Amino acid sequence: MGQHLKIKDWAEGERPRERLVEKGATALSNVELLAILLRTGIGSRNVMDLARNLLSEHGNQLGELVRSPIEKMMRIKGVGMAKAVTLCAAFELGRRAQIPEERPKTITSAVEVARLMTPMLKDLTYETCWVLFFDGGRKFIGKELISTGGLNATIVDIRMVLKKALDKLSCELILVHNHPSGNNRPGKQDKILTNTLKEAARMVDLHLIDHIVIGGNGYFSFAEEGLL
Repeated sequence: MGQHLKIKDWAEGERPRERLVEKGATALSNVELLAILLRTGIGSRNVMDLARNLLSEHGNQLGELVRSPIEKMMRIKGVGMAKAVTLCAAFELGRRAQIPEERPKTITSAVEVARLMTPMLKDLTYETCWVLFFDGGRKFIGKELISTGGLNATIVDIRMVLKKALDKLSCELILVHNHPSGNNRPGKQDKILTNTLKEAARMVDLHLIDHIVIGGNGYFSFAEEGLL
């Protein structure tokens, strides 16, 4: 089979779409799955060539591609806005599919928080900060995004956190943020934020249960480490 043949000229059993229908998605390689999303190649390069190049430009690591911003994808010849947006949408759907759809009634440990939040945060290339709200019986009320930031930091408005907690009639809360580097160890600013929020919450009769840092597939809990 010639290297630059169009996919439609390939034997039917070799075409990614037909192979997916016949054998299922799990039988396809990463390149084949990407080719289905990309749909078309460019010039003399068919879509499989383009998919290989796209993956190669991200170190042949699918996880790196998933975290890649649209702008970086579009720097690759043959990947325009439509293709980059399609890929980002597919990756985001995959991420959301990992998030439990049913809201837990109670959360009693840092492990449960990590299980709830890690699918949302582990592949992000920027920091975000969330707050989980609880009533007096430790019943989970809900969660809310408080801030987003850059690669290494995000600014948290303590007053906003407390206002949202009071508006929701929350008695207890857990702060959660991610480290895009994958390192879940808290930095100096993380420790300062934790102590500041803890004291501010206490002044309005709220209790900061924990501050959890998500990094990669792991987490760091201030409460478990005796830092709260």
